Amino acid sequence: MSQLHTLDDVTAIARDLSLASKAFINGRFVAAQSGKTLPTTNPATGETLGHIAACDITDVNAAVEGARSAFEAGSWSKQAPGERKAVLLKLAALMEQEIDQLAVLESLDSGKPVSECLAVDVPETIHVLKWHAEAIDKLYDHTAPVGNGAMALVVREPIGVVGCVLPWNFPLLMLAWKIGPALAAGCSVIVKPAEQTSLTALRVADLAFEAGIPAGVLNIVTGTGKEVGEPIGLHPDIDMVSFTGSTSTGRRFLHYAAESNLKKVVLECGGKNPAVVFDDAGDLATVAGHVLNGAFWNMGENCSATSRLLVQESVKAALLAEMAKQIGDWPMGNPLDPRNRLGAMVSTEHFSKVSGYLDTARQEGLRIVQGGDTEQGAYVQPTIIDGVTPESALFQEEIFGPVLCVTTFNTEAEAVALANDTQYGLAASVYTGKLNRAIRVSRAIRAGTVTVNCFGEGDATTPFGGYKQSGFGGRDKSVFALDQYTELKTLWIDLSEDDA
Repeated sequence: MSQLHTLDDVTAIARDLSLASKAFINGRFVAAQSGKTLPTTNPATGETLGHIAACDITDVNAAVEGARSAFEAGSWSKQAPGERKAVLLKLAALMEQEIDQLAVLESLDSGKPVSECLAVDVPETIHVLKWHAEAIDKLYDHTAPVGNGAMALVVREPIGVVGCVLPWNFPLLMLAWKIGPALAAGCSVIVKPAEQTSLTALRVADLAFEAGIPAGVLNIVTGTGKEVGEPIGLHPDIDMVSFTGSTSTGRRFLHYAAESNLKKVVLECGGKNPAVVFDDAGDLATVAGHVLNGAFWNMGENCSATSRLLVQESVKAALLAEMAKQIGDWPMGNPLDPRNRLGAMVSTEHFSKVSGYLDTARQEGLRIVQGGDTEQGAYVQPTIIDGVTPESALFQEEIFGPVLCVTTFNTEAEAVALANDTQYGLAASVYTGKLNRAIRVSRAIRAGTVTVNCFGEGDATTPFGGYKQSGFGGRDKSVFALDQYTELKTLWIDLSEDDA
């Protein structure tokens, strides 16, 4: 259990952290072959925390060579399921021993509130790794009903060498969502963390090697999308890529696959997710709490953030009043202070993007109900904007910041049409006291996850991914995640009698 309760506690941990500066390739920390480095910055202060290896195609090639050698040698891919399980459980145990350090490191590197890292990100990362470890020896292959003349076995085999390209908004958790099922399946993995948030991935790689994951099986190649992500996408000896990030970048990986070896590609991309509140939703104070959580958790830097509030006109005023009472429960400031629930935007570039939408709201003459300003550093106030129409950029585009856009409706059909009026289809929330309506509307909304009377993404047992331009090729989490890291093989055995 964490012992971090005050800013002084967190500051003491931060002062003693040892920060990795090199990539982790083939079981060793190594500098980029070019010798180049990138600064990694604390977005809350602008302070340079250190420098990490600025890898390029030569380093990607070295990682792929090590990963392929390890895969073909079978040091991990051919281990018994129970042996892989034991190693992943040991990794989870080592991470539990460092839960405070990992949480502080995540907060320093990303601007996320340390309270959220301690309560959600690090514990859930560990849980996901444990869950996939425990699943390893509980997933059975199949036989097909082919009659007495033959036996047909349908078996899973690890797909091979996997590239995992991560976003910056949940560095640890997205790492676990990818490497958990990939390693459980027996694959060798090359991870490209976001260049803004590489430090925790490097620490996990070190712990994984200590836990017993063989050299070459888990590699962390740091650097930019152009210098590392693109070579991963184009590499002819990578069998599959799993990407989480923007839809525009996701499109590139489909091109990379077509231009190289037709590697499998799984994309989890953007979202513009609605929270649909009907006039029969019941306790509006509770609804307001869920809506604010959906909009502001992780500073809205969340692909499943419910950034569009679609509210029935008859209850809009009452719901906005309840949200005004509760917005004070979202203090913003130093991410290392456990009292704060909102930290800094991840970078000055992203801060400029999000604050630009506040300018758009003013230009469009929209009513800013709460917030609407920025504060010194990369901080954006939790903001509620009313009167947003479907034609507005605020309705259609993914803001990825603590900005909630309010639109009214009158009928259920109108609510569903508004919910679906987007290129995305990742997540949604429905608030109603009627069971039939809850099911009816949830089925009608074209999104990969729909929550009823709450905000969330399910848990480790439920698949996560989207419809339309929010996703492609597979799902993260749950046993379904293993589908993308394995190939199905049919073994057909003729049982006819031998000739005399």
